[in-house]
Amino acid sequence: MPELKTVSLFFLTALAEIIGCYLPYLWLREGKTIWLLVPGALSLAAFVWLLTLHPTAVGRVYAAYGGVYVFTAILWLWFVEGIRPTIWDIVGVTIALFGMVVIMFAPRTS
Repeated sequence: MPELKTVSLFFLTALAEIIGCYLPYLWLREGKTIWLLVPGALSLAAFVWLLTLHPTAVGRVYAAYGGVYVFTAILWLWFVEGIRPTIWDIVGVTIALFGMVVIMFAPRTS
């Protein structure tokens, strides 16, 4: 079950990063209240904290996290922004997730 825990943690991490970036975007580009910066900053702080919860080398975590981030961003595109992913989005997500699986779950000798 450590694989499910790892992927779930990556998904929560990606959600925290996307929210932390989306809220300032709403303020800067959509003219929403500046107060969105407060939960945005808290979300980015949660993002950093969540990255520290992985028990492997930080470089490996960052590299593998990118695959789940791509997946989460495409889900965000679809469910929050209302833009249906294209076949190329799905192909890209599949490649990114495959890379994450190889990086995180390949057998290691050390």
